Amino acid sequence: MSALPAAGSDPAGENRRPVDDIFDRLLALHPKLIDLSLERMWRLLERLGHPERRLPPVIHVAGTNGKGSTVAFMRAVLEAAGRRVHVYTSPHLVRFNERIRLAGTLVDDARLTDALARAEEANGGEPITFFEITTAAALLLFSEVPADILLLEVGLGGRLDATNVVEKPLVSVITPVSIDHVDFLGETVAEIAGEKAGILKRGVPAVLGRQPREALAVIERLAARLGAPLSIMGEQYQAYEEGGRLVVSDEAGLMDLPRPRLVGPHQIGNAGLAIEALRVADLGLPAAAFEEGMRAAQWPARLQRLGPGPLVARAPEGVDVWLDGGHNAAGGQAIAAALADLEDRVSRPLVLIVGMLGNKDADAFLTPFAGLARELIAVPVPGEHKGAAPEALAAIARAYGLDASTAPDVPAALDGLSAFPVDPPPRVLIAGSLYLAGAVLAENGSLPE
Repeated sequence: MSALPAAGSDPAGENRRPVDDIFDRLLALHPKLIDLSLERMWRLLERLGHPERRLPPVIHVAGTNGKGSTVAFMRAVLEAAGRRVHVYTSPHLVRFNERIRLAGTLVDDARLTDALARAEEANGGEPITFFEITTAAALLLFSEVPADILLLEVGLGGRLDATNVVEKPLVSVITPVSIDHVDFLGETVAEIAGEKAGILKRGVPAVLGRQPREALAVIERLAARLGAPLSIMGEQYQAYEEGGRLVVSDEAGLMDLPRPRLVGPHQIGNAGLAIEALRVADLGLPAAAFEEGMRAAQWPARLQRLGPGPLVARAPEGVDVWLDGGHNAAGGQAIAAALADLEDRVSRPLVLIVGMLGNKDADAFLTPFAGLARELIAVPVPGEHKGAAPEALAAIARAYGLDASTAPDVPAALDGLSAFPVDPPPRVLIAGSLYLAGAVLAENGSLPE
């Protein structure tokens, strides 16, 4: 979860907007970017007149990996059915506006500035984290703009996350749980699952993606105490690929759908989770909307093949450039599996360009690429982030038998590919950090819409 207002922005500040002045003030309200608690949220929401009580029906989504993709699938299906959909996600990649989608459209600067200013005034200068006060502003907007449903993604954890102020959502959704953010959520999968399960509400149905056994045990115990009916992938419902199609089945019947547009075997699970959540929500959606949603869903920087742009032009002719913001062990496994699938269909040498934050487990992220990638070029993460040293990333790659080097940035890494021509031209994956992904999208002019 990103608390920073401008991942991917230029460090010189040449593209500053009026709203950035508010961001600067809000960042100064608390000494920490992350301080998990709900007390400050409840205080501010009361002063704002409790916008969280005036929202359209909510589907609340927590988990470690796949939250954004699951939300993207649900949004695509709902919009294909003609529903007006609010969406709240984090972090953003290039501009903060990406976090707030009002009835299908990213919030504009004028409306965003107004909501942030009202939240700032109501807060009265008291300590509050950036994510908390911006979430309060988002809830204010969601309460004021008409919509049929709100897809609300947790920022970090669940139990003490700023989004966990909705008393009775339609459905709670928990994507697969794995190790990440151990400084805040716990060092074991079971501890982390306990935090994620904190979004469960009494009597509210919950839909789970495929979970590790220890995570599932924790979630099931809490759900039983709350009387929250569970629909668990692999038990109450199934999602799998068959004959190039997506099949989802539960007690309501079987759906035979187009394979999801998003790339990778892991997206079968994300799409199945999204479909089951919408079926459990019982919104009366036509079958055609599910079909169109699978074809239409988009989610930037999740195995995204970059189109033409200034950055892609730096690569030698014929090189495929892919981008993913994955940065933990489960993310590395999912990306590597997807690239292995691509390799089976169209064989090309794989070159990794990787930049990571220093608090991530680089070894666990890179392990799945052993034997799959030919080369790794380590780069720093742009901006004022505590990035892992490129030399350290290169050393880990060498331990797995990869040729490894460093470059000052992604453009230089792409330029360097010309010095070692291969036939066929390589497939390049840029990965390791959402901050890095945001900078890549900005530099290539591939702004999320």
